[in-house]
Amino acid sequence: MTEILITARRLVVGPADRTIDDAALVVADGLITACGTRAEVEPTVPDAVRYDFPTGTILPGLIDSHVHLALGGERDPIAPLLHHTPDTLLRNMIERARQALAAGVTTVRDLGDRHGGAARLRDLIAAQSVSGPRVLAATVPLTCPGGHLAALGGEVASRREIRDRIRRNADMGADLIKVMASGGALTPGGPPMWAAQFDADQLGYIVEQAEEVGLPVAAHAHGTDTIAHCVTAGVRTIEHCSWRTADGLRYDEAVAAAIARRNVAVCRCISGDWRGFLAQLGERNAAALCDAIQRMRRAGVRFIAGTDAGVPGAPFGDYAGMLEFFAEIGFPNGEVIDMATVHAADALGIADRVGRLETGYEADVLVVDGDPLTDLGSLRKTLLVAARGRIHRNEEIA
Repeated sequence: MTEILITARRLVVGPADRTIDDAALVVADGLITACGTRAEVEPTVPDAVRYDFPTGTILPGLIDSHVHLALGGERDPIAPLLHHTPDTLLRNMIERARQALAAGVTTVRDLGDRHGGAARLRDLIAAQSVSGPRVLAATVPLTCPGGHLAALGGEVASRREIRDRIRRNADMGADLIKVMASGGALTPGGPPMWAAQFDADQLGYIVEQAEEVGLPVAAHAHGTDTIAHCVTAGVRTIEHCSWRTADGLRYDEAVAAAIARRNVAVCRCISGDWRGFLAQLGERNAAALCDAIQRMRRAGVRFIAGTDAGVPGAPFGDYAGMLEFFAEIGFPNGEVIDMATVHAADALGIADRVGRLETGYEADVLVVDGDPLTDLGSLRKTLLVAARGRIHRNEEIA
């Protein structure tokens, strides 16, 4: 059994307020076997393979809670997808997964693909046939006829269609169910972003059927009324949560309080190009969006980090840029790091395995140059990534 010793100036155990200075971590057989000060740990593994980073920080591997590995970020990312063979699609997904890994992301939650490609990729990565982050796959997202991302094949209307689609996804190996509860921006002729695609009863039935096959539900929801219905239905996470109406934006304090009370996590997807995104919204709408996020935080809503990578303007290689947005609007750096690690792991149901650097956890580890607790820009300076104990130096991933 080969033991690996990683040392650094600081280690973030998780949550971010738990740190160790002059720290060391030992990895063996894909697991963390020791974690503590260098003085404590180093003498116990004299024959270990060493990686020393005297100016670095060791963190839990980052978690991107919202990606689309099947999409390539084109102006119309759906059109090329429809013409790819499953093998071509898989090759493209492998490359995007590697880009995420190079950015320090050791887990991605894929929230919608075609033909179950993300589940196939998940299994290849788990078998170490290819390099990449751990993948949680939603497979084909449920949508209404002609609805958001209908081209992925998940159109449903009746209860029987809903039930059958969920079971087909489960048979493909889905780790969760994704429902497009409101409209979106990628399907010409589909419902607008604020409009509901499923009513409250249908959303409740989707959650019920997902629970029957042991799967949580992630709900894409932009509209204020739809967000409320998702909370009542019992979804695990709400994606976007942008409080839109036909007239603009309407934040609902009672709904936000219910989100916090029911411990529903919110993935407020922002790409690394958030400055460009806010500029497109215009000053008034951008200010309203930022204000809503800050109000949700004050209400106790738990945020998790996601980029929506794969859609236009959201590349797989700029995870740190997304985190910088939250620091820009007033989130402390430690809280931002928790969104990307412990909080995400909790919301995704994998907190017993990843999200923290503790003995017995899977060795998903990131080392960066500098200290992201004082400078989030340090997260762009990746020195080493370990995914399930498999070590990657940055130049080896690309």
